[in-house]
Amino acid sequence: MNSRLYNMNGFIQNEKTKKLIFLALGIITLTPWVSSPIALALGFLLAISLGNPFEKYLHRYIHLLLQISIVGLGFGLKLNEALEAGKTGLILTVISIVTVMILGYFLGRIFRLEKQLSYLVSVGTAICGGSAIAATSPIIKPSTKQISLALAIVFTLNSIALFVYPAIGHALHLSQEQFGLWCAVGIHDTSSVVGAASKFGDDALKIATTVKLARALWIIPVSIITMFIFKNKESKIKIPWFIGYFILAILLNTYIPLFDNFSTIITTVSKSGLNLTLFLIGSTLSLQTLKTIGLKPLAMAVILWITISVGSLLYIIY
Repeated sequence: MNSRLYNMNGFIQNEKTKKLIFLALGIITLTPWVSSPIALALGFLLAISLGNPFEKYLHRYIHLLLQISIVGLGFGLKLNEALEAGKTGLILTVISIVTVMILGYFLGRIFRLEKQLSYLVSVGTAICGGSAIAATSPIIKPSTKQISLALAIVFTLNSIALFVYPAIGHALHLSQEQFGLWCAVGIHDTSSVVGAASKFGDDALKIATTVKLARALWIIPVSIITMFIFKNKESKIKIPWFIGYFILAILLNTYIPLFDNFSTIITTVSKSGLNLTLFLIGSTLSLQTLKTIGLKPLAMAVILWITISVGSLLYIIY
């Protein structure tokens, strides 16, 4: 009896320690001394070493925190800057989406992947990672395993991009505008786009955020096309409404002088919120999750990612 009680108390104490460590690291990522890649790495290292004591509660809050952080970044932009960035990335966005979706179709056939899985990987790469996968899943009705597999692949490549892109950008001496545009097109998920761009510079962050959110709006026409491809006209389209709040933040910052006094504070807090988001994303990754990724879907995703990364970089440079 005493042995059982001791083990029970030991287990509870261990869980409390895990939670305290998790909360402490989360608070550390809010400080200005922790960059976006480091925040992601801290989360991942915590997941594989101690485990995530809050994993089953986090998923609903990760997207909410990301959306709030992105809306806050809108207060760091003026309308003319946003319009210029959106216009700059429009042609490249259209070309990249069409290219990835067509190439993804043929790669899915070559690797003999399930239609739903190859489509989720393609749309996640082409538009905005997990958000695009979440938006099209109710339409094409994939299995839970297919959704989890597509998300695991996308988040894994996002994590790599968060470290690789800034290093390549500095090595090639890309300008702030070039790097911001490249991030917005070449990296899947919005969180990693903003994280990589923020490490490169403030101007890169503004361009990357605006172009990426404009790119995310392509979820709507792609979802409509998806309904016809999979012959499911009864499905509802999931519109990323937070983009409207991002635009509202830009308008308030542009036309109401009062916000000039607070814009710097809001954007600073939003960057910290983004770091915390990346820490939470990293903490949901685990070696067990990574082991579930098959070679064929991973190979398809890597080919798509390299194609869009190299192709968009060459377009931007030349």
